Amino acid sequence: MQEQENFRDSIGTIREDGKRKWVFPKKPNGRYYSRRKLVSYFLLIFLLAAPFVKINGNQFIMINVLERRFNIFGFPFWPQDFHLFVISMIIGVVFIALFTVSFGRIFCGWICPQTIFMEMVFRRIEFLIEGNRFKQKRLKEQPWDTEKIFKRLLKWLIFAVISFVISNVFLAYLISGDLLLEHIREGISENSGTFIALSIFTAVFYWVFSWFREQVCIIACPYGRLQGVLLDNKSIIVAYDHVRGEGTKGRKKFKKGEDREANGYGDCIDCDQCVQVCPTGIDIRNGTQLECINCTACIDECDTVMDKIDKPRGLIRYASEDNIAKNKAFEFNLRMKGYTGVLLALIAVLISMLFLRNSVEASILRLPGQLFEHKDTRLSNVYTYKIINKTDQPVENVHFKILSIEGTVKVVSGDSFTIEPTNYAEGTLFIEIESALINKAKTELKIGVYSNEELIDTTEANFLGPRSFH
Repeated sequence: MQEQENFRDSIGTIREDGKRKWVFPKKPNGRYYSRRKLVSYFLLIFLLAAPFVKINGNQFIMINVLERRFNIFGFPFWPQDFHLFVISMIIGVVFIALFTVSFGRIFCGWICPQTIFMEMVFRRIEFLIEGNRFKQKRLKEQPWDTEKIFKRLLKWLIFAVISFVISNVFLAYLISGDLLLEHIREGISENSGTFIALSIFTAVFYWVFSWFREQVCIIACPYGRLQGVLLDNKSIIVAYDHVRGEGTKGRKKFKKGEDREANGYGDCIDCDQCVQVCPTGIDIRNGTQLECINCTACIDECDTVMDKIDKPRGLIRYASEDNIAKNKAFEFNLRMKGYTGVLLALIAVLISMLFLRNSVEASILRLPGQLFEHKDTRLSNVYTYKIINKTDQPVENVHFKILSIEGTVKVVSGDSFTIEPTNYAEGTLFIEIESALINKAKTELKIGVYSNEELIDTTEANFLGPRSFH
């Protein structure tokens, strides 16, 4: 490996004069790239379809922040279930941390939406229109003639259309797929706010994928910097085998018929193909770098070169530093076991809370600023109620009963009511109790919520009475 690590003092996509160094990666090809394409296409289909697929009438995934309604895998969640969302997010963070500790930045290269859209959609369109690495560089340098204008305008137009499609899908996650389709049918004049939001999203996505590109991974995303904290010599990463590649005398260009091993040279022929194919423009031979997204393009390219010079594959491969330097096999160490234990515990807690989660949730609160009223021999308090139906079935004939003491509940809107699927009902009710049963200023009541004669939830509320009795 290089003794001087000056390359770590600056970002690889910034030139010495401070200007951006544009990356023109070579089109990748190989076994890992083929697998990544399959994974990417599956995730793209999932991402594009999820806000329009329904299970039992519920959108498969919806994150409606404005109305505070959430659907995860077809199950509706409400603000009252926010603790479940928090635990899910923590599980996601621990899961990513565990995989980073064990397998490096594999999430970035295989699953991250930024990488998938950039490398498997926008970059492939660019290759199709402008050609490979050298044709793109030549096109950039040539004057604005007919060819350049046509190719650039065609590329920018397609990029804008795809960005608009992504924006629509993104908005469908936020406001629901049904509402988005309704706004599309009604037209721009009826939904100018939606169109403005779509325009903003489109401009952002277009800017990211046409200009900012790999800078998202290098500058904006904090995950790359987390690598320095989470990785150690036992983590499996995309690594260059410097022991095999450098030999005792370092790298040397390939010369047919030469006994490289006898002359002390490593298997690396310094062809720079791994650098040319890298989407972030780094040299993997310099070691682990925050710019590396573990996309495996360098592995495929190096394997192709090794095949051509009749050398074994794996000069660049998934391996740990200990595996390369000390020939140690992968070990599930104590730190990884600790992360796994925490992850499994959190998953167990989440599953338990999902099973214990009520399908109907009620809350009854005293109306602020209101005291009790005397009605003959009875005392009356006024309350507001809110009942959330989290199921995909209507909850019929909803009524209340006091469970802890004898008394009556009178709902202003009527004796009973129905709550529609994934909806809620709210209103006002009075609770009346014989004054003889109230012996203190504040009495805690336990109230049952019934559908027909089935108890579906219980809640508590305070009942106010006089401070003294005679």
